[in-house]
Amino acid sequence: MSGVCWDALAEVPCGFWDGFTWLGDSALMLPSSLLILMWLVLARRTRPTAGVWVLTFGVGSTVIAASKIAFLGWCIGSARFNFTGFSGHTAIAASVWPVALWLVTSHAAPRVRQAAVATGWLLAAAIGVSRLAILAHSPSEVASGWLLGVTVSACFLWAAGRRLLPRPWWPVVVLSFMVPMLFQEPGKPAQTQGLLERIAVTLAGIERPYTREDLLRRG
Repeated sequence: MSGVCWDALAEVPCGFWDGFTWLGDSALMLPSSLLILMWLVLARRTRPTAGVWVLTFGVGSTVIAASKIAFLGWCIGSARFNFTGFSGHTAIAASVWPVALWLVTSHAAPRVRQAAVATGWLLAAAIGVSRLAILAHSPSEVASGWLLGVTVSACFLWAAGRRLLPRPWWPVVVLSFMVPMLFQEPGKPAQTQGLLERIAVTLAGIERPYTREDLLRRG
């Protein structure tokens, strides 16, 4: 079954996956997370909800970065599961996209908002598939990253559901989320990985960051 899945992924042009995976890149997701914060802060009624977003997204992002730095600096991972840290693209996409779509549909009926959130989670799963297709991550890294991101967005949405909902005009919200795309080149990744490598090397006092090959060789 897994062989069939890999064959199916191989049939899709590589250029498609390279472009699609950018939908989870920090170059797009981090500005989007700030836009979510902005929309929550603008209305007095949802400012407490903005604090919840800062907390949940901040904790999730810290966990992602810590897992990567632990591997890059100290080779903390699992050779058995081919795990070098959470897939950042998958995790941050599963954190941001469901909340962004929930915000866009905040005027709609509960069923519509629920469908929007589910769509965000499915989009994040597809971004995870793209990470497998371009050989950027292992299945364990994508699956754990998706679960982490779902946990972040689900915790936020659960807390937000107990408070007053935002009521921004959805066309303006949609346009605001398109703004980051205008100032970036789709498909061009952010330099987040390089920054984490430099941090890990400095903290660990080593000459170069550890790689997947180092982990598998040790295992």
